[in-house]
Amino acid sequence: MPADHGSRRAALRAALAARDLDALLVTNLVNIRYLTGFTGSNAALLVHAADAEGAEGAEERTVICTDGRYLTQVGEQVPDLRAEIARASAAHLIESVGRRSPSSLAFESHVVTVDEFAAWSVLAPDARLDPVPGLVEELRMVKDDFEVGLLRAACLAADSALAELIERGGLRPGRTEKEVGRELEALMLAHGADGISFETIVAAGANSAIPHHRPTEAVLAGGDFVKLDFGAEVGGYHSDMTRTYVLGQAADWQRDVYALVARSQEAGRHALRPGAEVSAVDGAARRVIEDAGYGELFLHGLGHGVGLEIHEAPGIGKLGTGTLLDGAAVTVEPGVYFSGRGGVRIEDTLVVREQGPELLTLTTKDLTVV
Repeated sequence: MPADHGSRRAALRAALAARDLDALLVTNLVNIRYLTGFTGSNAALLVHAADAEGAEGAEERTVICTDGRYLTQVGEQVPDLRAEIARASAAHLIESVGRRSPSSLAFESHVVTVDEFAAWSVLAPDARLDPVPGLVEELRMVKDDFEVGLLRAACLAADSALAELIERGGLRPGRTEKEVGRELEALMLAHGADGISFETIVAAGANSAIPHHRPTEAVLAGGDFVKLDFGAEVGGYHSDMTRTYVLGQAADWQRDVYALVARSQEAGRHALRPGAEVSAVDGAARRVIEDAGYGELFLHGLGHGVGLEIHEAPGIGKLGTGTLLDGAAVTVEPGVYFSGRGGVRIEDTLVVREQGPELLTLTTKDLTVV
């Protein structure tokens, strides 16, 4: 089933009409990919709201602009829209607005610089430029079936890679964090990933207490916690998963902290439901750790949205605002970190559903000693 970019643009037109906006100039390349399927490195997209001509007329006036390097690519990837060619793609579309309707033009103010805005104001002096941050990102929060399928594939590639890493003895004393990370990344590609979601985190021993530790030449040793935070990318969509292992034999304190984080993660997963306040979801997981006396060692938010970007809306944290939507893809990833000693994080990618969250990362979360 291919992506239905036309339906996504229709949803955007409805959002524009609801805000009494004539059109939106989209310059965020991730949003352009979401709305059209175009994956080039230079583009702008002008989307009109439905008017007297109706939605069909508005779609006919929608135009994508890119430069000559992508002449063939834009024709192949976006056959359903008119394409124009200009190196300064956004400026070209702004200038066209200055020659004809719409009289008002919304733009993605969260990605546009002050200098760009000043230049655009000169190119279209009679158009009202309205800053509208995050409008397409709001639409992207809810994943359609096509997107969830790609997320499942990305999670499967990551799950399969981790399983093979463990089976072949890739987590063992004497290896370095970098060696483990490189092997895990290669295995994700071997299991169908187009790329990796981000630089793989491999954190052993005391380094596991650093939430976003970058792999070093540190050598894995018996008794270490080894924290793996990694993801695969398939068709532009990202997975995100963290598992924490013990090498050799687990000490009592390691079993205790692991069990605590596992209970917190379970509470966070169970709190995922449409309409739930994101701060309340964070609170459900955080209270488990706070009640155990380790609240100050949970150093970050509970999770985030994931999709075309590894971190996207919604953010799930103590200060987060808004509610979860049915179909949102999010992570749940509590952690407890004892500085200089070691830490545990457990993370899944899930889709929020009315009947309960759909788990996409399937590797066991039971304490595993390797």
